[in-house]
Amino acid sequence: MMPERTRWALVLLIWVAGLAAAAQYGKISVIFDRIGAFYPQAGAWLGFTVSMVGVLGILLGAVAGAFVAAMGYRRMLLAALWIGAAMSALQALGLPFALFLATRGIEGLSHLGLVVAAPTLIAQISAERDRGATLTLWSTFFSVAFALLAWLGIPLVERFGVTALFAAHAALMALLAVLLRPALARVPAPVRQPMPRLRDLPAVHREIYRSPHIGAPAAGWLFYTCCFLAALTLLPAHVDPGLRALVAGAMPLVSIVVSLTFGVWLLRHMPAVTVVEIGFGLGTLAAAWLWLSPGGPAASLGLAAALGLVQGATFAAVPQLNATAATRAQANGALAQAGNLGNTLGTPLLLAATSVAGYAGMIALMALLLLAGLAVHRGLAGLRRVV
Repeated sequence: MMPERTRWALVLLIWVAGLAAAAQYGKISVIFDRIGAFYPQAGAWLGFTVSMVGVLGILLGAVAGAFVAAMGYRRMLLAALWIGAAMSALQALGLPFALFLATRGIEGLSHLGLVVAAPTLIAQISAERDRGATLTLWSTFFSVAFALLAWLGIPLVERFGVTALFAAHAALMALLAVLLRPALARVPAPVRQPMPRLRDLPAVHREIYRSPHIGAPAAGWLFYTCCFLAALTLLPAHVDPGLRALVAGAMPLVSIVVSLTFGVWLLRHMPAVTVVEIGFGLGTLAAAWLWLSPGGPAASLGLAAALGLVQGATFAAVPQLNATAATRAQANGALAQAGNLGNTLGTPLLLAATSVAGYAGMIALMALLLLAGLAVHRGLAGLRRVV
């Protein structure tokens, strides 16, 4: 049964757990140059310190929902926090590089458990009228975590060294596990699902991606993630140098603000998928603006604002399209898989387009990806009317 009132304090606490999950990426990304100095012998393997977490998301994201539904959402959230805390604590000991990479792989499993269980639980403890707002808040966890790490993590590392950041992350995750255990005990437990067998995993993927309900959020999310991270990475280089730093810092903030304000307002008046489609449509128009005004600061911020609508509404679409906790967990697992795949492929694809056709080629590919996201959602909406 849906609650009549949203448990806002618990929603915020789970969102902070999301910040800790995003920090499993960000604690390496924001100090990547210092990681190279910490492990000077790593060479080309150094890139795996970031991507090891994402590789597991690509391989296991879709089936993670089935495992979380079988193990229980509360149990998985707490276990993922403790595992993450243990891995960060080990990293704080200054492990040899090979062991450090092994802990990053295990962190990938912890990250998957968090990003599948947390939004499923947030949807469960939110009143229907507030779900758009609570899940839009959840959608900001990545951007907010990276900003906090830049503001707080880098000064910590400058003063106390790389391992201090790992120790702080371990302490945060352990504290969250302690705080969430009694709070989650009062949350009704959804019905546990049977544990999937290895031979069933291909069928799990087919069930998710053949469903116009379960797979729809992830289908659009793939195109969003292909564009968003690549735009944050590549567009600032084409902005006037005097405004470059300002635009680079403002783009993720504009996306968050639009998502939490205009996006939440739209979600109170129309279905989440419609808001996603509006975001993709406006994003395509912003790409055309960027083509007409190369590197324009206003056009760059316009693109970020449009993608902010996609960001929040995609997570809000999960409970609107899926009625049970089990199917929502599957949808959130597919989102994790699509997001990791999009983040991995997007920047290389746009760089390749730039090398072939210059700035115009990059913008044209970006527009095509955004149109594809809109077309996929339109097509799946048509299938839902038939099924």
